[in-house]
Parts: sequence; C-alpha cells; structure tokens
Amino acid sequence: MKLAKRVEALTPSTTLAITAKANALKAEGHNVIALGAGEPDFNTPIHIIEAAYESMKQGHTKYTASGGLLPLKKAIANKLQKDQGLTYDPTEIIVSTGAKHSLYTLFQAILDEGDEVIIPIPYWVSYPEQVKLADGTPVYLEGKEENQFKITVEDLKKVITKQTKALILNSPSNPTGSLYSVEELRAIGEVCLQHDILIVSDEIYEKLVYGGVKHTSIAELSPELKKQTIIINGLSKSHSMTGWRIGFAAGDAKIIKAMTNLDSHSTSNPTTTSQHGALAAYNGTQEPVEEMRQAFEERMNKVYDRLITIPGITCVKPNGAFYLFPNATEAVKMTGYSTVDEWVEAILEEEKVALVPGSGFGAPDNVRLSYATSLDMLMEALDRIESFINRNTKKD
Repeated sequence: MKLAKRVEALTPSTTLAITAKANALKAEGHNVIALGAGEPDFNTPIHIIEAAYESMKQGHTKYTASGGLLPLKKAIANKLQKDQGLTYDPTEIIVSTGAKHSLYTLFQAILDEGDEVIIPIPYWVSYPEQVKLADGTPVYLEGKEENQFKITVEDLKKVITKQTKALILNSPSNPTGSLYSVEELRAIGEVCLQHDILIVSDEIYEKLVYGGVKHTSIAELSPELKKQTIIINGLSKSHSMTGWRIGFAAGDAKIIKAMTNLDSHSTSNPTTTSQHGALAAYNGTQEPVEEMRQAFEERMNKVYDRLITIPGITCVKPNGAFYLFPNATEAVKMTGYSTVDEWVEAILEEEKVALVPGSGFGAPDNVRLSYATSLDMLMEALDRIESFINRNTKKD
C-alpha cells in the first residue's frame, strides 16, 4: 500500500536514532552514558502522584470536555496571572496531551497550503515537521552563534513575505538554552504587529532559567502583543511530568475554539487522571520546581566549566533549559572526521557516550548535550569525550 505523501516526506528523528543505538548497546551489556534525554531525571513530585491516584479512586476515570477540565483551565489562568501578569478567560485556554500536541493542533488549525512559518535555527526537531504536516512551508532563519543563537530584527525583516503566517519563538530554547531579553522580544514583537504575524511562543522551559535572569513572555509586553501571541506551555519540564502528557495553549478565543473542535475529533480529551495530577501541580506547592531548577543550574555551571576545557570544543553558556549546545567543528577536524554526525557516532561506538548531532536541529556544527542526569555521570561522560579526542587527534 502506498503511504500518504505527507508521511513519506517526514524527516526521521536524529534524537530517536541515537537513542535507539544507545539502547541497543546497553542491551549488549555496555556501560552507555546517554546525554540525549529531553526530560528531567527527577520523578514527578509525590503530591501530584497522590492527587492523581486519589482522583481515580473517586471515580474520575471518564471522558472530560475536549478542551480540558474547567477547574484545570482556571488553574492555568491563575498561573498565567500570577507568573506573568496575563489575564485569560477559560475560553482562551485549551488543555491538550502535551505541549507538542498543542503545537500540532495549532498548526492544523491556522495553516493552509502555501502559508509560511518562520522557524529560527537552531530549532526543536518537530517544528518543521509539524508545519509541513499542516501543508505549511517552513522558512528558516539562522540565529548566529555569536548572538547566542538568537535571531535579529534585521534578519527577520528579510524573510517576511505576503505568505508569512506565523513566527515560532522558543525561549528558553531547545537545543541552545538561549533566552530572549525584554528588549529583543519587544523589537521582534513590533515587526510581527506591523506585518500581522502570529507569534507562537513556546515557553515549555519557562521555569528553568539560571544566573538570576527572569523569563519574560512576549505576550506580557503589551495588550496588542498578547492578542498576537499564542502561548504554548505545559508541565513536562517544570514538574517532571513528561509521561503524563499535559500541555496547554492560551490565546485568541477563535483559535482556541478551532483547536478544541479539532481535538474533539482526534483525542476526545486529555487523559482524565493526568488532568487531575496537573491540577495538583498548578494549585499545590512549587517547592519541588525550584529544587529541580537549582539542581539543574548547579549541574550546568559545573558541566559547562569542564566542557570548555576539552580540546576543540567551544560553547555558548546557556541561560535556561537543560542542554548545552557546543560547537564541535574543531574537534571533528582534529580527530579526522568529516562531519559532526560521524564524530558523534564514533564517540558512541568507542566511548559509549550518546550525544545528539546538531544536524537534527538545523545546526550541523554543533552537538546537543543534556545535563538531565547525575553530575557524576556527566563528568564521566566528559572525561570519555576528552579521552576520545586525545586518542584520535592527528599528531604532526
């Protein structure tokens, strides 16, 4: 049977390919250190687990409204008001099966064939594929490494056309950990308002920021930008709830209604038990969130300081998320490889350290290293990487 063209055109996930190979090596008995994880290594806080369990015992195991439980929508509205000073009505919020699903449904709801979506490079791997699945056209805009991988207004203006429908902003960023400043967001927002471009603000790493900096949503900056923005967020990273699959979108009621109608024909509703866990996450103590943030910041600082001592490696220090995105071009040359992808594969085979090549994020000179694992394992992995480089460096 012939498959649909939209599926055949999908680009395989580099992250999943590396993970599969690492798992195969582990199954063979090898001591593999996997640094490709896109999820916290902490368990979900116990009060969330207990709330979900209690909800099941109380009989909350049936369908809910397609757009999510009303009390959960109100809890999300309270969170947005408390954290960002933003006011949303429940009709302007949809709960979905993860932030990824919120993005997918959004693009399905707003894009027609030929509509263009500007995607900054480096990008999260699913952005281009989701745009293409909605018959949209990804338009890539490089964020230069010397500018902490962030796009500039001048470059943004150059890629805007009559077909431009939306711009994706991911701050803090996966894979770079970069965070846009208020001034940068305001300048980008003004351009989007001038050209009536919808801003898709992916804020899934909002709670994981370091160095005393503050996360700012572009929707906070003015009433006009709030109307022009769809916020995407969820509990996966902040509350270590990746497997629970709860995310949300907040924005224009017309768009949210269209997304809700679409979800009613696809998922019916987000998992009921997970929604009750999410209620406890938003309404309960936030101490575990801060404890995780502090642990990630400590790891980031120590791992970054060690990483930049490795020959041939340079790295922009991140302000958020739980990734480092070092440039490995010099190390690749030193060790006689042609591409970062080949280099990463060789490190996995010889040193049993799994990294994710930057090519999957549109940045072939870099690698993504997740520090969502223990500090001891991280330091051991860096020792192995340095050993690989020293052993394979060509001697004059």
